Amino acid sequence: MPPALRGRLGPIAGLAALVVVVLGVRYAGDGGPGRVDARILAAVDGAGPPWRNVALATDFLGEPAGAAALVLATVAGCLLLRRPRAAVFAVAGTGLAVVTATLLKSLVGRTIHGAGNLSYPSGHTAFLTALALVVALLVTGRLGLGRAAGTSLVLAAALVAGAAMGWAQVALGAHYPTDALGGWCTALAVVPATAWLVDRTAGRLAARTTARTADAGRRARR
Repeated sequence: MPPALRGRLGPIAGLAALVVVVLGVRYAGDGGPGRVDARILAAVDGAGPPWRNVALATDFLGEPAGAAALVLATVAGCLLLRRPRAAVFAVAGTGLAVVTATLLKSLVGRTIHGAGNLSYPSGHTAFLTALALVVALLVTGRLGLGRAAGTSLVLAAALVAGAAMGWAQVALGAHYPTDALGGWCTALAVVPATAWLVDRTAGRLAARTTARTADAGRRARR
C-alpha cells in the first residue's frame, strides 16, 4: 500500500463493505431482478454482434483460465522488477476477492435463471476489479505518485475494469446489475485490506530477521 493512499483508501474500503452488506441484505434469497435491475436490463436488453463477442471475450478474463493467465502475467512482471512482495499481493489480493465473493454468494443466496445459479455478488467483476486495483496500487508506488494522482489512478482503474466486466456479465445475462455492483464493491473492500495485511506481515518478518541478524552478530563478537 503506497503511504500516500493509506488515509484515502481506508474510508473507501469501509464504504464499499457497507454497500456490499446493504445490497446483500436487500437481495438475500431473491430469485429475480429488483427495480433498479429491471430498468438497467431494459436499457441493455442483451448484446448482439459484434458486442456479444466483446462481452464473451471480457467474460473469459474472469474464467479460471483467463484469470490465471492475467495473475501469472502480473506476478511475472513483479518478479522481473524484483518486487516479491508485490507478487504476493497480486495473488493474495485477487484470490481473497474471489474467495470473499464466493462465500457471499452462498450466504446471500440470490439466484438467477433458477435455483442453483447463485448470483450475488459477481465473482467475475470482483476479480477483474481486484486485479486492476492491485496493478494501479503497484504503479502508484512505483512512480511515487502523490495522494491526489494516486487516488485518481486507483479509482479510475477500478471503475474501468468493474464497468467493463459488469457490463459483460449483464449483457450476457449471467448477473443482475446489482450483482456487478456488489462484486465491484467487494474488490474495493478486500484489496486495500489485503494490502495492509501484506505490508504488516512483511514488516514483522523484516523486523524479526533484523533482530536475529543483530543477535547473531552480538554472539559472534563474544
